[in-house]
Amino acid sequence: MRKLSISELNRPDAAIVRNSAKLPIVLVLDNIRSISNIGSVFRTADAFRVERIVLCGISGQPPHREIHKTALGATETVAWTYYENVLDAVKMLKQSDYRIIAVEQTDKSQLLQNFVWPERTALVFGNEVDGVSEDVINSCNDAIEIPQSGSKHSLNVAVCAGIVCWHYYHLTIK
Repeated sequence: MRKLSISELNRPDAAIVRNSAKLPIVLVLDNIRSISNIGSVFRTADAFRVERIVLCGISGQPPHREIHKTALGATETVAWTYYENVLDAVKMLKQSDYRIIAVEQTDKSQLLQNFVWPERTALVFGNEVDGVSEDVINSCNDAIEIPQSGSKHSLNVAVCAGIVCWHYYHLTIK
């Protein structure tokens, strides 16, 4: 066994990825404090050809040196927009026929592996400390959660986004 070189991976260049078909999924990042988490989500969105990212509230925006450092150029291949208020972003996505899904532990959340995905999905990921706010949860159509069995109550937001995106990608791309 040997590690493959970059050229052996046969990845498309940024222009091809930017203009390629995308998964009908939008990632809404609400008040994400860590610039590194934002960069990591951009990199994940590139890997799975997510349609776009919607940054809200205090979430940092490209161009930003720390986002670029973690995203490794994914800010050039993943479309993104910014809304000061996440509820305005949710309203816009609903008007565009997206089903809004909070990635949060709620009294009605479904386990990720049991969730039946709608055709157009917007996933809301909340602040690293406070999660998805009650106002936003109340405006969502559904909630999903990743099953966990450790002592901690949550996963890092970028890790969570990676797991959920991979799961969706795995179910969609066959």
